Amino acid sequence: MTRNPICCIVPDHVLRRIAENGNDEERRAALSTMAASVTMRTSRAQAEARRSVTPRAPDLGIMALDPPLKHRLIRDAKNTEDKRGPIVRQEGPKPRGLKDPAVSEAFEYLGDTWDFYFEVFARNSIDKAGLPLEAVVHYREGYDNAVWNGSQMIFGDGSGYRFTRLTQSLTVCAHELTHGVIQYDGPLVYQGQAGALNESIADVFGTLVEQYKLKQKPGDADWLIGREILAKDVQGKALRSLKAPGTAYNDDVLGADEQPDNMSGFVNTDDDHGGVHINSGIPNHAFYLLATELGKPAWEDAGRIWYASLGHDRLLPTSTFRQFARITRYVAGVLFGPGSKESQAVGKAWNGVGVKL
Repeated sequence: MTRNPICCIVPDHVLRRIAENGNDEERRAALSTMAASVTMRTSRAQAEARRSVTPRAPDLGIMALDPPLKHRLIRDAKNTEDKRGPIVRQEGPKPRGLKDPAVSEAFEYLGDTWDFYFEVFARNSIDKAGLPLEAVVHYREGYDNAVWNGSQMIFGDGSGYRFTRLTQSLTVCAHELTHGVIQYDGPLVYQGQAGALNESIADVFGTLVEQYKLKQKPGDADWLIGREILAKDVQGKALRSLKAPGTAYNDDVLGADEQPDNMSGFVNTDDDHGGVHINSGIPNHAFYLLATELGKPAWEDAGRIWYASLGHDRLLPTSTFRQFARITRYVAGVLFGPGSKESQAVGKAWNGVGVKL
């Protein structure tokens, strides 16, 4: 089973479609991006191996006398594969003369994600122990992806054919950083339904970070992931939609969004680690149904249930949708009472996507 592969916002099966359907320039860009992922996978696996033999640090956000502080650091790869490029921004005053939008976007969105996890869940960075948030911008030339590699955020500028500058999207940044949270809290193997849960949880908190920043209620949010990164000629509105899985794009080159919103449409495939980016639409939609049923800002009750379920002892590396659904109902009962409207809403949401409790 694949426990800790590289987690990319643009899945390989989408890049393969570009390579199959695109023109020569699009094909070259897609193949180059896919090839770079091989190196990234090695880097992430090494980072996970180091972490696995290191005792987990205590939650300094709770134990420290002084409140934790953000620690962000942005490096510039200068269109190479150098992930240790020069530091172009870190905490403190903005450098005079800095006009690079990718640097500013990455710095801001790392901060927004840190703020969300601390202010909503009292979490001190990704690892609960003040891990510095480091990002690399301008990675390679025309790199059509954003990646959490186990220790860093990696942002490409996009080839411009199907994808544009990846730093433009807060939901993309928050999604990838949440893979880091999952890395420390939820040992979900990156295969099949467990892998789809991994991707779905990253999508859920990716959109919650944005909703929290904009102070949106469920009915005001668009529930989209990555709407800013599609090139202007792409027929679509985003990479994924939690509100309406399967409707994010329908493009001659990218193909059609394959995400189902119900178990009746579950896709059995060997591609994409068993459909982790495809079948994630099902738990994505379950969370959307729960949030809209409760009506309150989604990071409050619905978000608390999902967050506590991610860190729950009952969550196994190979958990299925049904097992995770039962954990969420149990957690809702603990937080709000077994017969509460919140607990009942959790059951209704999972039933609404065909996951029987």
